[in-house]
Amino acid sequence: MKYKLTHRTKYKYAVPVSTYHSLVCLKPQTMKGQLCHSFALHITPTPVEIVPRTDFFGNTLHYFSIDVSHKELEVVTESTVESFPKIIPPESLSMQCRDARNYIWSTHLLKAELLQYLLPSPFISWDDEIRHFAQGCFSDTLPLYECVRSLCHKIYSEFTFVSNYTNVHTPLKTVLKERKGVCQDFSHLAIASLRSLGFPARYVSGYIETLPPPGTKKLQGSDASHAWLSVYIPNMGWCEFDPTNDMIPQERHIIIAYGRDYGDIAPLKGIIFSSGKHTLSVAVNLVPLELV
Repeated sequence: MKYKLTHRTKYKYAVPVSTYHSLVCLKPQTMKGQLCHSFALHITPTPVEIVPRTDFFGNTLHYFSIDVSHKELEVVTESTVESFPKIIPPESLSMQCRDARNYIWSTHLLKAELLQYLLPSPFISWDDEIRHFAQGCFSDTLPLYECVRSLCHKIYSEFTFVSNYTNVHTPLKTVLKERKGVCQDFSHLAIASLRSLGFPARYVSGYIETLPPPGTKKLQGSDASHAWLSVYIPNMGWCEFDPTNDMIPQERHIIIAYGRDYGDIAPLKGIIFSSGKHTLSVAVNLVPLELV
């Protein structure tokens, strides 16, 4: 599928902002199974310059700063991206959990490469309660791939998606207790569960095309940023799972970035010099295009 993607972020400030420094992480990946054909970044007020760079995880970031007083800031990205069906290796290739864990932790170069996805990170930590939540889905003699599917299904079945119920600082313990949250929470919980059992997992940011009910027109702005996870499985490599929708990501999932957790790849993060409150609005359009 080929898509036109527009992501619009607008800040309104109660009092003028004199200086703003920001990093934007919104350029779709070009990688196996996905091509970013074009990307444009529009910022109002216009910064003096926009500087692209590649971060530690291989994602494209854009840095900008604004040194004129302003009460509104708008950041708009426009992309054309093509996503292809993903070939999912047969589950028979998946090592059993015990063998996979032993292989990862005893293969020194591999362990060093994956260590950042095995340890706690700023937004992901765990305790015995989270480990206990995960253990029922895993057995030493079952394929790891099958067990991750089971974990994602458990989260999908036992938790309720509630928009704005949590924020980025809501502890996973609260999500686990309340059994409510959003895709970011469910992905963080799945990653914490996997890491607690010794399996490497990373956070994926992106978008998913939402399909309207039969007979109704797709609403502009009905799509939103999405999150899921990627798990390293020996003999298979990195495999992606979407616990929010209980599915394996395919061509309707558009990948922006990979990181340890949300904090590594937030769409926008920055520093402002001001006082007072602000409001934030975000709108995303992911529109399928006719392939030529």
